Amino acid sequence: MGIQCSTLMPCCVNSQVKASVLEVPDAENEDRIEADNLPAFREFTLEQLQNATSGFAVENIVSEHGEKAPNVVYKGKMENQIRIAVKRFNRNAWPDARQFLEEARSVGQLRNQRLANLLGCCYEGDERLLVAEYMLNETLAKHLFHWETQPMKWAMRLRVALHLAQALEYCTSKGRTLYHDLNAYRVLFDEDGNPRLSSFGLMKNSRDGKSYSTNLAFTPPEYLRTGRVTPESVIYSFGTLLIDLFSGKHIPPSHALDLIRDRNLQMLTDSCLEGQFSDDDGTELVRWAARCLQYEPRDRPNPKALVTALAPLQKESEVPSQLLLGIPHSATSASLSPLGEACSRKDMTAIHEVLENIGYKDDEGVANELSFHMWTDQMQDILNYKKKGDVAFRQKDFGLAIQCYTQFVDIGTMVSPTVHVRRSLCYLFNDMPQESLNDAIQAQIISPVWHIASYLQSVSLAVLGMENEAQVALREGTTLEAKRNAPAGQK
Repeated sequence: MGIQCSTLMPCCVNSQVKASVLEVPDAENEDRIEADNLPAFREFTLEQLQNATSGFAVENIVSEHGEKAPNVVYKGKMENQIRIAVKRFNRNAWPDARQFLEEARSVGQLRNQRLANLLGCCYEGDERLLVAEYMLNETLAKHLFHWETQPMKWAMRLRVALHLAQALEYCTSKGRTLYHDLNAYRVLFDEDGNPRLSSFGLMKNSRDGKSYSTNLAFTPPEYLRTGRVTPESVIYSFGTLLIDLFSGKHIPPSHALDLIRDRNLQMLTDSCLEGQFSDDDGTELVRWAARCLQYEPRDRPNPKALVTALAPLQKESEVPSQLLLGIPHSATSASLSPLGEACSRKDMTAIHEVLENIGYKDDEGVANELSFHMWTDQMQDILNYKKKGDVAFRQKDFGLAIQCYTQFVDIGTMVSPTVHVRRSLCYLFNDMPQESLNDAIQAQIISPVWHIASYLQSVSLAVLGMENEAQVALREGTTLEAKRNAPAGQK
């Protein structure tokens, strides 16, 4: 094992240990840079967020508790290809719109690379939504408890602990000392594999919210007595996370403290970490976990003390996070399919050939509810518009195709992602890239995981001169296509 029971010093369990330690000079904290390049906090319309999430589609749910949870988190994409996470509260939450806006604005002033920063909010009618940076590489819980390819390395676990402590110290320095229900699901990994703290937990309680949704065994003892979150309560929860990182399991703090007092660290240590750390490093991490879990709040350290303690423990600091985490770098992408290649070259003729060959097979499963009246009186006209558009599309009469497809779309009784994609390409042939982009986005709203919609967005963006955004859309199309074509067990 990486740590021997006999090396645990009595100081690990001394409840009278003081929280004060020497402060780290500012020069040692240079990696905590505020994310000044992020846009300012803004108010979104409900329509914008509906479009970004494809109408809050089930396919876009990313929260752990699923569709029926009180507060659901969706992934979304704005027109400029920026990925967002949208938290949609229960309709009974935050009845006072002004209070919600004030609280969201306050959290939205925070900007730091250790946070999944809050970008904006929406408060139309009964709707209360928060918008934050989207973190591509899931939660700490996923990588620590439910890993598939490799367990999290010791160096990465130490990095998570430090980054999280730095996030809490930053928030404290800005007057945000409270964090609600700090746990492994609140720690997220960005595109480069760097750990970040979700900004959602910085919001104060709403009417039906709870400060702690986890098992009572993990709840700070003072919260059980008073029902109030304090800065010291946050440190207690940080201690449970240190135990999670050390053990690879979600062990109740009381049980973890018993093992520490009995110097039985073999039962506490993640067997996957064997040989990855020294006895001294293991003992030091456990010692600080025990201090965070002290029964009396005054005996727990503050965030600055935790940063000071965790900084010297860091290993492999020069190794990028995505390598430690075992994820592919964002610049690494799968080989492009023929359609992906055509889109990357902006080869409209080749794209036209592909779309013509696949026809309308991707429209299968798209919901179109028509009344009997519509079937008898309008269906033939609707289908005739589409048929005429398809003939014009095949004959490369793109102006006429636009007219026919527009008549089909404007009637509005049927939806077809393929029609929008075909009209999108027609717009490109007619030097109308913005209209093309709008149609490609609409196709993805109708069919959220359709790779061809992303591909057409990439071409439209490239023609508009938005090369970075075009590359993002192209990578997304490649990812969606690879997932679509993967064997059933790998999707």
